[in-house]
Amino acid sequence: MSNYALAVDIGGTFTDVVLRSGSGQTWVDKTLTTPESLDIGFFRAVDSALAKAGIEAAAVTDVVVHATTVVTNAVIERKGPLTALLVTEGFRDILTIKDEHRYEMFDPQIEFPEQLVTREMTFGVQERVLASGEVLTPLDTTQAAAVVDSLKAKGVVSVAISFLNSYLNPANERAMREVVQARAPGMYVSISSDVAPQIREYPRTSTVVMNAYTTPITGPYLDALRDGLKKRGFVNDPLIMLSNGGVIGIDIAKKFPVRMVESGPAAGALAAAYYAEVLGLDRLLSFDMGGTTAKACIIEDRHPLISGNFEVDRIYRFKTGSGLPILIPSVDMIEIGAGGGSIASVSNLGLLKVGPRSAGSTPGPVAYGRGGQDATVTDADLVLGYLSADNFLGGDMKLDLAGAEKQLAKLGKSLGTSVRDVAAGIYRVVGESMTAAARAHAVDRGIDYRGVPLFAFGGAGPVHACYVADLLESPTVIYPPLASVLSAFGTLVTPPRLDLSQGALSRLSALKWDDVDRIVARLVADATSGLASAGCKSSDIKFQFGADLRYFGQQNEVTAWFDTDPRKKHDATSVRAIFEDAYEKLYSLRLPEVDVEIVSWRLVATGPVASRDSKVALQSAPAKPHGKRNARFGANDIETPVYARKDLAMGQTLEGPAIIEERETTIIILPGWRARVDATGCIMASKE
Repeated sequence: MSNYALAVDIGGTFTDVVLRSGSGQTWVDKTLTTPESLDIGFFRAVDSALAKAGIEAAAVTDVVVHATTVVTNAVIERKGPLTALLVTEGFRDILTIKDEHRYEMFDPQIEFPEQLVTREMTFGVQERVLASGEVLTPLDTTQAAAVVDSLKAKGVVSVAISFLNSYLNPANERAMREVVQARAPGMYVSISSDVAPQIREYPRTSTVVMNAYTTPITGPYLDALRDGLKKRGFVNDPLIMLSNGGVIGIDIAKKFPVRMVESGPAAGALAAAYYAEVLGLDRLLSFDMGGTTAKACIIEDRHPLISGNFEVDRIYRFKTGSGLPILIPSVDMIEIGAGGGSIASVSNLGLLKVGPRSAGSTPGPVAYGRGGQDATVTDADLVLGYLSADNFLGGDMKLDLAGAEKQLAKLGKSLGTSVRDVAAGIYRVVGESMTAAARAHAVDRGIDYRGVPLFAFGGAGPVHACYVADLLESPTVIYPPLASVLSAFGTLVTPPRLDLSQGALSRLSALKWDDVDRIVARLVADATSGLASAGCKSSDIKFQFGADLRYFGQQNEVTAWFDTDPRKKHDATSVRAIFEDAYEKLYSLRLPEVDVEIVSWRLVATGPVASRDSKVALQSAPAKPHGKRNARFGANDIETPVYARKDLAMGQTLEGPAIIEERETTIIILPGWRARVDATGCIMASKE
């Protein structure tokens, strides 16, 4: 009996499912996401995959992995329950003052995102921990009890606790948690020393607030998935995809939902890294364009870059400081509202604009025939001839070409142009928006994308990839097998992983190694316990040790990774050398006369991942087109050959323009490009 693994990725528009047997045979499907109740779409996708494979749930004895947008949706749409914040007396305005950073220094009308907890729901508590970690004022439990009673009276569902300097000494936060649990047993509690034990009060507070805000939503949701899977006969609890590019057990995910914010996009980046290994490429630019957003991520040395912090719900997508900061490791990527469902409109200046508003899955693009009234990127792709009205999702979902043309005609009237010209304009604008985002991200990170192969996936990515590659000066576009559901596949090639950190400010010259040993030992113990929830044996876990360091007097730090456990080698000289190598790589500078300061210690713990070798069925005889379709390229309408990807032979070459159809996506090869099928099943397109 074959061993099956199942993966489900819930996106803003579609829910993707991948079912794989131990021999590599794969079944996939896409169903519309059900935003009113995400678990409905989840189980619809699961049932579809089982039916296609002709197996019962009990046959899925390997992993069940899930990537979800439930946390992101709750934050962006402000769907969380009433949440309160408890802070040290006198620091009630922390979420209002923030860190005093202005992303636009001279804009008097500057906007910031609405905080998840209002000032009215922020309460000061009498306690104080000094910067040294010494408790100056123990928690006033009498006052704390009165505060909790008032929270109960107000109907508070969840509470975040963030006390000053608690990352050094969590005693008062833990005491406050005990008071909450004793007087309000049903109230959810998150403390910052558990969620993000790092220096910097505002981002630490913002992180624990987001965790508290989403816990009451995520917990019941994940429990419903676990219970539903058990009722269907699945033998294993699901593993949950995290933002850091790892999976973890459901109980850890329930406790720290903030770690799931970039769950789905991270899975796509891990899939790109997997194919970098398969193809023997050190660098790739991952390009994931779905129904709601588009994401770009650089793969370096066959691994996605990881950032120790990022922002959610930015007012301006490219401006650091315009979002809600969270101190959670995440795959480093740029994301914009440019997906298949992105809505096209005319700006106040009379110019064509695409996104960031999206039609989502409900009502969706006009072409879906579900009541959508706004023209979208998908409607434009259909009108351009890139998509088939009769073969979308293998014919299971017919598209309304006439409806799409009618809506685009309204835009064309406003702009004084034809329907196809408007559609071509939408295609160009969305490509240029993604390119601008990728360039901004590259400049921010000091990365040159030029010459790096573009790795295209997602439902809409293969339609737009050649044009984006042209703009980014990428000579090659790679279209992997399962491109439309690759993020779901990515969860199956992702190892169990936990990223932990502990703030501990100290000059390197005055470092107390006994303290370091204690901190690192606790991080190792916590990581080992956490990965046990994902089924990892302690003997199978690998550890990577690092630290955030800076030159004394600087405000920002650089993360450096060590080649060994710092407990084995109390060598400040080698720590400095590793830091200065990392610093010089970023800034081309060393300051040997300046002391180095350690800000925090980091640990990455990873478990083993099962082999997921792909079985790709390729034909031996070159395929002929099964038809032609009139499609717009530039200013020309061209009768374009249409191929079925499943019919293509290894080594077969196609000259652009060409359309290659799969059930779940369509690949557009532009004029001047040539596509070739390689032995892995990837289609490699290159500029002639």
